[in-house]
Amino acid sequence: MSSSSRKQQHFKGAEVSCCVKYFLFGFNVIFWLLGAAFLGIGLWAWAEKGVLSNMASITDLGGFDPVWLFIVVGGVMFILGFAGCIGALRENTFLLKFFSVFLGLIFFLELTAGVLAFVFKDWIKDQLNFFINNNVMAYRDDIDLQNLIDFTQEYWSCCGAHGPNDWNLNIYFNCTEFNPSRERCGVPFSCCIKDPAEDVLNTQCGYDVRLQGEFDQQKFIYTKGCVGQFERWLQDNLIIVAGLFVGIALLQIFGICLAQNLVSDVKAVKSNW
Repeated sequence: MSSSSRKQQHFKGAEVSCCVKYFLFGFNVIFWLLGAAFLGIGLWAWAEKGVLSNMASITDLGGFDPVWLFIVVGGVMFILGFAGCIGALRENTFLLKFFSVFLGLIFFLELTAGVLAFVFKDWIKDQLNFFINNNVMAYRDDIDLQNLIDFTQEYWSCCGAHGPNDWNLNIYFNCTEFNPSRERCGVPFSCCIKDPAEDVLNTQCGYDVRLQGEFDQQKFIYTKGCVGQFERWLQDNLIIVAGLFVGIALLQIFGICLAQNLVSDVKAVKSNW
């Protein structure tokens, strides 16, 4: 075998896989664009609420601002997508390693959170109760939080963390005699059992409903708490939820393997220069 043939075989064995390179690039372009979209929606929502012009107002909300989900998730997706996309296109080992380590860290945190949630179920349940009640108190403070609570109560057919009386925590709905609000001893409209015959949403359906007995309340509003309903939904959809998490985990592992494979190819090519 001639010297030129041996060199040609050696060169072919050290090529960067175009399939891996452009698959990783294409996958991360989509990821990058989705991250930019999420981030853009979050920043637009903050701009509409005047948060960007007054950053100190971020800490003013007593409850959870759903916009944080778009900002954090969008930011992480944008950074990961950028590193993976440019790293694959430019065959930049630093960006590819950053992509792998960052994705691996997220995978490890997800795995840790899953194990802890299973081991400390009672603690998680207490934290969920605290989280919901804390947001019940801030229901009227932020329109996005209000929409999130209304969606949750309508979707799971529930009212409050444990029941309608949790709305006593809110200054507008509590039953104290000194409460001047028209919503006193009521609940938000999202707690109401919808009448299929009604075409127009009755936003006042929960007014004064908690002045009635518990048996009478069941005719007009949901009396089950959202924590219990969420647990029941989780049990009924356990296979779907578990499948979703396993699918995400496999996708992350696949991304890490692709990036590491590309890093190995790039290093092999560089070692022959």
